[in-house]
Amino acid sequence: MRLAPASAATNRSPRSDSRRFRSPATASTASGSSRKRNGWPPASRAPPRRPLSVTLPAAIRSALSLGLALKRLFDRAIPSSEDDAPTTDLVRRAQEARRVGRRDEAATLFRQVLQTHRNHRGALRGLRDLAAETGRWPDALDAQKRIIGAVGSTERSPETEWLAVIYYELGRVELGHSNPGGALAHFRNAVRTDRSFLPAALALGDACETLGDHREALRVWERAAEVAPALPLLARLERAYRQDGRPSRMIALYREAIDRAPDDLALAVALGRVFLELEMLDEAADQFEKVEVRAPGLPAIHALLGAVFERRGETREAFEEYRRALQLGHAFDWPHRCDVCAAPAPTWQDRCAHCQRWNTLRPVRM
Repeated sequence: MRLAPASAATNRSPRSDSRRFRSPATASTASGSSRKRNGWPPASRAPPRRPLSVTLPAAIRSALSLGLALKRLFDRAIPSSEDDAPTTDLVRRAQEARRVGRRDEAATLFRQVLQTHRNHRGALRGLRDLAAETGRWPDALDAQKRIIGAVGSTERSPETEWLAVIYYELGRVELGHSNPGGALAHFRNAVRTDRSFLPAALALGDACETLGDHREALRVWERAAEVAPALPLLARLERAYRQDGRPSRMIALYREAIDRAPDDLALAVALGRVFLELEMLDEAADQFEKVEVRAPGLPAIHALLGAVFERRGETREAFEEYRRALQLGHAFDWPHRCDVCAAPAPTWQDRCAHCQRWNTLRPVRM
């Protein structure tokens, strides 16, 4: 009887069976051992992957947050510029209303501009000018302070000049109410704001004198003369030195000013006038004749030369000089001219009568 052939399982060796049923840990160890034997580097383990259910909500939250931020950005109203069409039209209409004298309408339109552009410089300047034209100086001061806060450094100088003007006019209002003490504070503010603003320096010294502080008045005028030796300042200082019995200081005052401005004939004439007042007739005549060579048509020179000849007892010469002075007109005044509009004025004034600007009149250069 033939025996049945042995099965593969029957013929498999016990060693083969042990490989088949080897545990995973053993297999891994064996594989590692095999790699070491074959010279291969050990395999690196990949980081464990997070479940999709964990990562998806975080991504959605980030996307939603970004979307909401973008929505807020694009939904926000973009502020219009100061020169957009509606604003420009309002300013134009306001300026036209002001030009034809409709001040209330102009003020209303300027305020409409400020409702959307709080620091619109054109509208603020318009309100300031309207307030100045009608003498409402407290309103002008409020507008001007806002202007100074809105402008850049390049525009600051003319705006500080305007601020000095407003303080000066506020002081004049107080003087009109017989309140020199109240005026004093405004004049001081004007001088602090703009040291070259001559009307305020003159008015501040005058107010000090009115209050009986002669020494402070003198200090105010002397400090202002250090900035600019203007004729009205020098005239007040001359008067103060005369009252104090200091004739040598009167002469030194004008000589120092002439050293600073040697081409200013008005100062040369003023020095000659001081010589005349002090009965220094030869010095006075010499001073006036030097000026006459450079400005033969100047009325003040002939009037003052006439006074010199009269005091010398030279009646004929005095009469001739007086006659020439009277023919020219404004004999004892030095003519002035506005730096802005070139309008002439017979004497210095705090404000040009033609263009209405402050602190613009200067002695005419011959």
